[in-house]
Amino acid sequence: MAKSLYWADSYVEKRRSGRDAVRMIRPGQRVFISSSCGEPQHLVRLVAEESPRFPDIEIVRLFCMESVPFTLIAAKNQGQGMNIRSFYLGSAKAKGIRRNKRFITPINLSAIPTLFKTRRMPIHVALIQTTPPDDFGWMSLGVSVDISLAAATSADLVIAQVNSKMPRVLGRSFLHVNDVDVIVEYDEPLLTLGPSPELETANIIGKQVARLVDDGSTIHVSLGATHQATLLALSQKNDLGVHSQHITDDILHLFSIGVITNQKKGFNEGKLVASAALGSENLYEFLNDNPAIEFHPSDYVNDPAVIARHRKMVSMQVVMAMDLTGQVAVDALPHNHFSGVYGMLDFVRGSARSRGGKSILMLTSTSKDGKKSRIVPSLSDTAVVIPRGDVQYVITEYGAVNLFGKSLQERALAMISVAHPDFRDELFFKAKEMGLLDAGRKRPDFTRGVYPLNLEETIVIDNEKVVIRPAKPVDERRIQEHFYSLEKDDVVLRFFYEKSAFMRDEIEGLSQVDYVNELTMVAVVGEFGFGRVVGIGEYLLDPAQNMAEVAFSVSKEFQGKGLGKILMSKLAEAARENGIAGFIAYTAPQNRGMINLFKTLPYKVQTTFDGDVLILTCRFDEPK
Repeated sequence: MAKSLYWADSYVEKRRSGRDAVRMIRPGQRVFISSSCGEPQHLVRLVAEESPRFPDIEIVRLFCMESVPFTLIAAKNQGQGMNIRSFYLGSAKAKGIRRNKRFITPINLSAIPTLFKTRRMPIHVALIQTTPPDDFGWMSLGVSVDISLAAATSADLVIAQVNSKMPRVLGRSFLHVNDVDVIVEYDEPLLTLGPSPELETANIIGKQVARLVDDGSTIHVSLGATHQATLLALSQKNDLGVHSQHITDDILHLFSIGVITNQKKGFNEGKLVASAALGSENLYEFLNDNPAIEFHPSDYVNDPAVIARHRKMVSMQVVMAMDLTGQVAVDALPHNHFSGVYGMLDFVRGSARSRGGKSILMLTSTSKDGKKSRIVPSLSDTAVVIPRGDVQYVITEYGAVNLFGKSLQERALAMISVAHPDFRDELFFKAKEMGLLDAGRKRPDFTRGVYPLNLEETIVIDNEKVVIRPAKPVDERRIQEHFYSLEKDDVVLRFFYEKSAFMRDEIEGLSQVDYVNELTMVAVVGEFGFGRVVGIGEYLLDPAQNMAEVAFSVSKEFQGKGLGKILMSKLAEAARENGIAGFIAYTAPQNRGMINLFKTLPYKVQTTFDGDVLILTCRFDEPK
């Protein structure tokens, strides 16, 4: 029996020139190319040059920006000389994707390694890029472990471009020299990814996302213009962890300022876990031999069961379009071609199963030119990436809603409320045509209103968080439940008579306001989207006088704790900003709570009577 070579001798024996290495590819073989910024560019260029030598090969890779135009080569040969297989789950609306959609294989990223390892899709040749070997013969796959490790360990022939510029990333990222067939030593700069374009709408979305992320959460953020803004908005958080498909320069920034500690993840604590990196040379330098970072394959990082093991796992992902029922379409665009769209559903489902977890979808309300709404009546002609049943939180620059557990009518109202105001009327009438809304429902005022995010505030009463915010259309049922829960005496004080029914058409006017002439502020306890309304303050403008009538109700257990005062203050702040001259209230003389509340305003209060009704008035231009 021949004695096996020491790995260092084996390494020397396996060295070839790049051209000799790629000439080992045979016609009809399936050739995998390492993903994203880990692409072995030197080998890829040579494959393109030598492609006439091996007809009918199939290039297998994740959807990416092409450093070499393989799809162009395949298109010229009309699929006879080269076929492309790109793993991609998104829709094919974008022009470049639509033109080459025949090359797409839809699949979740977590499932691809199994596809290779079971040989259901055998990989004949794997072209990978690695670090030089360490003292024990181990080479790291560096910035691209994802599906590259599975391809390399299951391929018949493994050709490694050894590049000293590749960072040595720890975790399950290593191949031994003995497991590689051909070594091609070639140093070149790694592919890098520049910063996302700066968008004001993205910054607004980022601030809303930050309100949903608690200290101590574990985060995953997909690529996209909103990604950068979201991470910047998280800069005031504490003890965040990372379990993510990719890491980027923005994550590096949060790590460097101490926001990311990975100490409260509940799983893999102390470690930032990902499967690939896309960014600058600074990011790659940060990764090199860093014991705080581990890269693992996609069948681990994207496994929903693994994702769900993390405490407060929050998945934040950029999508392209949604319909009124909550179906989601996603496209790869120039800034995320490297990553494609294939891991979203894994993280949506995994984060939803995490204790205290959240799945957040972010989208700008219109196309870049503002001419098309990204919220549409139906996605019937577009590939759905995330089914409606998996959707939780949705955020645009016009607000945030939680669709989980909501009826189709509630979803339609919610989606219309966060659409661009220019398109809300059309969406509302389309929803009625589709049977998503009651036929008798009138066009609500919220179709013209812009949610005033600046009025939101979170306070603590008796160790319980209370969110004070403007009402949303999705609050309709909760406001109704609030009135039904009031004590009989409180109902009489609020409505001037004993009232046992609070019909939807009455409540509709409180939840579907325009935020200018009509404003309802609610105090909510409990989970976002499922909280209980414990206080309501509202104003309704009388245009003839330019005075707004105010009314309040507070649940028994929160009375006498300053909640009414905060609601009154918020209403007054908004009314002044909207050019309203003052407030007027009609109440019973024995309603000391309302009288005292009105007098907390820093304005002169006039009192008059109309029969048994006490009338309180104040003008904002008459301070005490």
